[in-house]
Amino acid sequence: MAVYILSNRKIVRHKGEKEDSFSNDEYSIPNFRIAKCDFDTYKEPTAAAKKKKEYTNRNILSYKLFSEPEKQGYQEVLEVLQNEKGIKKSTLTANNLGGTQRMFYELYKNMASTKDRSDVLIFIHGYAYDFDDELKAIIDLKKLFIDNPASPVEHILFVSWPASSSIVPLTYFDDKASSINSGSSLMRLFYFYTQFLKDIFSNRDLAPCNQRIHLMAHSMGNRVLQSMLYSLKKENILRVIDQVLLLNADVTYKVFEDSEDSFNKLPLLANRVSIYLNRKDTILGISQFTKNILTPRLGKNGPSDLDQFKDIVSVIDCTFVKDDVLNSFKYEVGNHWGYLSSSMVQNDIYQNLYGVDRNLITGRSKDNENIFTIIS
Repeated sequence: MAVYILSNRKIVRHKGEKEDSFSNDEYSIPNFRIAKCDFDTYKEPTAAAKKKKEYTNRNILSYKLFSEPEKQGYQEVLEVLQNEKGIKKSTLTANNLGGTQRMFYELYKNMASTKDRSDVLIFIHGYAYDFDDELKAIIDLKKLFIDNPASPVEHILFVSWPASSSIVPLTYFDDKASSINSGSSLMRLFYFYTQFLKDIFSNRDLAPCNQRIHLMAHSMGNRVLQSMLYSLKKENILRVIDQVLLLNADVTYKVFEDSEDSFNKLPLLANRVSIYLNRKDTILGISQFTKNILTPRLGKNGPSDLDQFKDIVSVIDCTFVKDDVLNSFKYEVGNHWGYLSSSMVQNDIYQNLYGVDRNLITGRSKDNENIFTIIS
């Protein structure tokens, strides 16, 4: 099990600390850094600890930034793997690897060491998150997708981007710009990963691990994904993702149209795409009527047209689910966090991640060929 953070947040050295940290500032940098979370020493904080002002940064969850790689590419990763298998002698070890080299190396080693499912979930959060909020979200995601045996996920790559810490609607515009900048980081990760696959598996001594990678984006995290897709050229896209789950997506309902040239690329990238929507989503309603010139949102209204993608893209209506996991005022009124608040939505997501045929997923009713409703 491993949880990584990919972030284009500013790097800072807090007073009294010996290690670099990600900043809470609402400011993005051109490049991203990789960090690994330390759950070996993690202890669930008490309510009193959570109230203290020092409940920030590593007091929430410890993590360590990887060094920057000395060389670009993944030939050194290949050399380390070959040395470990006794194929080719080298003085290089895993400690010589940095950044995505180290992360891809560790993931490959872990995923290839088991015949059981050991999937990776790439998660992109929505708006109104500072870095401390992201660390809290990582803890929740680990409980939800790694600790739960109903999920095939063993590893999480959390995409951290500097969203505003305020939920005041005007800050939404700042988040819009930050999400566009962060999409370029996600695009670079995609290209690095495809380069890793080419560099490593062009060698016949190493075999693919045959595990799966999934991508999940919530709310405005879908705009980060959209920014990445804008920049991807169709001829360069490899089908390296199994399941894509778009949760309460705060993007226009027209994103799958060719004129948008963004989400129409997802069927080239993934085996299956699932749009989770809630027609009572208050947050997306505010987004539509205050910040997006009355443009219907994908996560509230559904897509405008899916005819050309109906074999791959499904719509899952969560309007009638019960908030039986988290039922505070925020969740009941917002109807925006079903993946956290409803066991019905979670059960559907788990089956999706396992690759159950969309017509056989339990807890659904079928409305037509590719539209379903989660029922109680």
